[in-house]
This record gives sequence, C-alpha cells and structure tokens, in this order.
Amino acid sequence: MKILFWVSAFTVLYAYVGYGLVLFGLVRVRRLIKGKRGAMALPEGSHPSLTLVVAAYNEADIMTAKIENTLALRYPAEKLSLLFITDGSTDGTPEVVGDYPDVELMHSPERKGKIHAIHRAMQRVEAEVVVFTDANTFLNKDALLLLARHYQDPTVGAVSGEKRVRIEEDADATAGEGMYWKYESTLKKWDSELHSVVGAAGELFSVRRSLYEDVPDDTILDDFMISMQIAQRGYRIVYEPEAYATELSSENIGEELKRKIRIAAGGIQSISRLKEAANPFRNPLLTFQYISHRVLRWTVAPFLMILALITNLLIVIATGEKPYAILLSAQLLFYCMALAGWFLENKKVKSKILFVPYYFCMMNYAVVMGIRRYFFGNQSAAWDKSKRKAANQTQEKIRRL
Repeated sequence: MKILFWVSAFTVLYAYVGYGLVLFGLVRVRRLIKGKRGAMALPEGSHPSLTLVVAAYNEADIMTAKIENTLALRYPAEKLSLLFITDGSTDGTPEVVGDYPDVELMHSPERKGKIHAIHRAMQRVEAEVVVFTDANTFLNKDALLLLARHYQDPTVGAVSGEKRVRIEEDADATAGEGMYWKYESTLKKWDSELHSVVGAAGELFSVRRSLYEDVPDDTILDDFMISMQIAQRGYRIVYEPEAYATELSSENIGEELKRKIRIAAGGIQSISRLKEAANPFRNPLLTFQYISHRVLRWTVAPFLMILALITNLLIVIATGEKPYAILLSAQLLFYCMALAGWFLENKKVKSKILFVPYYFCMMNYAVVMGIRRYFFGNQSAAWDKSKRKAANQTQEKIRRL
C-alpha cells in the first residue's frame, strides 16, 4: 500500500512540478557546456518566403480586427502571402474577408472541420515557411520576423510562438488559465533550449513547407500532430516567446472546461499515433521530454491523484502513522480549497488564492472526461467553439490586444 502511495504521489508531483525542476537543472548544465541557445537576426534580403494561414469558422464579429492586425505585421511584402479559409461559415465571415484584396480567400459552404480546411490550403501553399494562427488571436507586429529567423538553422523544422491569455479585471476562476499558461511558457522555453518543444499550440506556430505532412482527417489536435510529426523525423521545434498571440480568457469556467476536455481527447488520440516520439531508441531526449511533459499528464496523472488519496487514507486507517496523517491532511486541505474555489466561482466571488487548486483539479477532471469521450467516439474533429470574452467586446477593444 505504501509503495502504491509513493509511486502515485511521486509520479503526479513529477509530472507537474518535478519535471520543471529537472528540466531547469539540465538546461543549466547545457549552458555551462555549450552556452545559451540563440537566434541571429535575418540578414537583409534573406527572408524566406512565407504564407500566413488562418482557418476561421463563423468569426465575423472579430474578422475585421483580425485582418487589420494581420495586415499590420512586419515582413517583406514580396515574400509574404495571406490565406484565409472560411469553410462552413454562415455568418458573413467570407464576405468580410472578401473586402480585403490583399488577402486570398478560400471558402467552401460545407463544414468538415479545421484540418480539412488546412489540407485544402496546403495544396496551394508553395512558400518556404507556413505560419498558422487562429482567427481569434492577435499577433505582435514583429511576430513573423521573429519566427522566420530561426529557419536559418537547418535542424529547425518548426517554430512555435507564445500564447498569451489576457485576463480582464472582471475575470472569474478562468484567471487560472492565465497562470497556467505562464508556467507552461516557462517549461516551453526550457524544453526548447534543452532540445525541442514537444508540440506547438495552434494560436501561433510555423513549419517548413518541405517537412509538412498531412495528418489524418479525424485528427483533433492538428497543430500538435503536425509539429510532432516533424519532431519525430529528428528536427527541432523551437519556442520563440517574443512572437506571441494574444487572446482573452474563456467566457467562463464552463467554456474553459469544454475546451480542456477536447484537448484531453485529442491528447490521448495523439499518444496513440505518435509511436516514434515514445520510442527512446530513435530520439531518447525527445522521448524523455515528450513523456515527462505530455504523456504523463494526458494519461495517468488524474488517476494516480485518486489512487494517492485512497492509499493514503487506507494507510492512516491501518497504521495511524503520523507522517502519513500529515500527508493526508495536506491532500484533503488541497481538495477542500479546490471545492471552495468551485463554490465561490459559482457565487461570482473572486479569490485568487483558490484559483490554482480549482483550475488544477478542473484540468485533471477534463483529462478523465476527455479520455472517456475519445474511447466512446464522442469527440468530433470539427471544432465546437468555446466562447471567449472577446466575443462580447467591441472591435476597438479587441484591436488593443
């Protein structure tokens, strides 16, 4: 029983905290041996040709702001093309895009999902570098330049930007989303410096066109799969935090939970398909990062949390040993804080100290529900859009992102 408890507790702590500490230590050692990784600015006239691809579904309320943000991005005009795909949109999104002659529009009345739209777009793209970004995110002006400079290194196959979550003053427990992404950003910086980021986020990432491979049509996390297929072939995914995409937090915790369940379902699907990434004989460093940063969180961590609590309780009942009683009290306090956070969120009462346990437990609940949804075949590859706070804001306020 004690062995089960310590294995469970250690695995959970390692997945969420321990890996970060180990990663930080490895990065420090690497810096001592090889120095800090960095990217040089692109020499004048050496910019790779680049296509920015945006897949949008019923985003008319923010599409004008998105296009104006895109047109303001700095990159040599002769090397840049803009491609928007609006498949299935029925709210006037294609008409909004059509008003901008500098933007190429691809539209099909049939909605088959984001990955089908990307497959159609990639048949047309011939640029050296392809940048993908979501319709509801807004990029900083130098984002494309900062992404493109990394492709001077032939070992780089993909570059991921940073996702930044803007938290409004009236934010509820979804503020935990912003705190989570700050921690994730730090881990990604260290992952990138050690070897490679383990998957890119769809808010902003880029790939070499020559390395791009279509993913299966039922893929849920297309951004993760596209980038990891490149990593499996021995190329690095670099993290560029100065190129960032900003979006507002989810409209409420229910919308955030819906998004997390979808991600969890996509995570277990990806694990079942990315067999080479989990093979330590092919690329042991990538496998170490992949299992530590992704696989443990997307598979066993939530169940081991439950096992750690149950075994701890049984040990205390059977032996009464004080150290285990203290550990049980700490676990119960943590979960009581999470429950209090849930209760206060429903009452619209702010309590930042409860954001972390509440959001943490919500994420792990989402993993369990996502696994269940995936194995019961209830998760479609087509997006069921989560509502963001941006949807209720004016165009001018969105532009200020």
